[in-house]
Amino acid sequence: MSYYPSSHQVHEIFMQRCLELAVLGAGHVAPNPMVGAVLVHNGRIIGEGYHMKYGEAHAEVNCINSVASEDQHLIGESVIYVSLEPCAHHGKTPPCADLIIRHKIPKVVVGCRDPFPEVDGKGIEKLRAAGIDVIIGVCEEAAKALNKRFFTYHTAWRPYVTLKWAQTADGYIAGIPGERLLISNALTNRFVHQWRSEEASILVGTNTAMQDDPQLNTRYWQGTDPVKLVVDLDLRLPSSLKLFNGNARTIVFNALKHGEEENIFFYEVERRKKLVPQLLQALYKLRLNSVLVEGGAVLLQSFIDAGLWDEARVITNTALTAGTGLPAPQLAQATMVQTEQIQTDIIQVFSRPVATL
Repeated sequence: MSYYPSSHQVHEIFMQRCLELAVLGAGHVAPNPMVGAVLVHNGRIIGEGYHMKYGEAHAEVNCINSVASEDQHLIGESVIYVSLEPCAHHGKTPPCADLIIRHKIPKVVVGCRDPFPEVDGKGIEKLRAAGIDVIIGVCEEAAKALNKRFFTYHTAWRPYVTLKWAQTADGYIAGIPGERLLISNALTNRFVHQWRSEEASILVGTNTAMQDDPQLNTRYWQGTDPVKLVVDLDLRLPSSLKLFNGNARTIVFNALKHGEEENIFFYEVERRKKLVPQLLQALYKLRLNSVLVEGGAVLLQSFIDAGLWDEARVITNTALTAGTGLPAPQLAQATMVQTEQIQTDIIQVFSRPVATL
């Protein structure tokens, strides 16, 4: 017996392709969301595109521009699938809703609404006012998950927080004071650098910066370096550290001064207030929609204790024990969502359950 997929199943097939395209923009479009678009005529894809770089053309523009000359007369008879609601405002580029209207595309299938206040339903409203049939919510959860950083920033008004640490088989993240302990293997380190390329910023504490002198870049992965963040309340860190080499923007959270000096921005926080909420409020104001917290143990635990984290990635070297040293942070109310083994390293990904009323 022949099987013919339903219209909803067809919509899901093409929306999945939008999501596949969208993720190609990872690490290049923030603070914008990742978006993919597909133009379909009678079941045949005639155009594809995704948002490739912040400030440049959106997915819908690239999709329509990709249509071959011999198919351009079909644009006005096609369906355009977009993983996120087409924008309706003038930003760095013109509104994509206007582009769709101008090309007289009769139907638009949208993955999910855009929470950005300048859009948030306005694109859909504009399309419908022009007589265009708009279907919303196809692969909605997947579309939202793809842009978890963007959605958190615009709905929780803070960056998406990912915690990361490596620990020994017996639960230590560092050895005795003054001795650096290399825990994760070379291949796992490449994944860590890929993670860095996907985040807007990366944060460490004073002791980690002083003892490890980290570069906090993506040297083992092709991608954009995140903005480097360090907590140094008393400004004890020497300028000779790699954090301050000028290769990427560096922000120092401290309790003494505010302003910019030699490509380093000093952001003043208050000692008497809780640190983590201040950090997240500052990152929101600085339009950094995600942060990867890489240490140390006290800073990581402070995010956990405050309940202000979204995801934790824990690397455990099953072949290494320390016997003594600095204990790893302890997650609370965490749900393991993924596990992967790379040689002797096990990577576990946890999420923080969202409270419901």
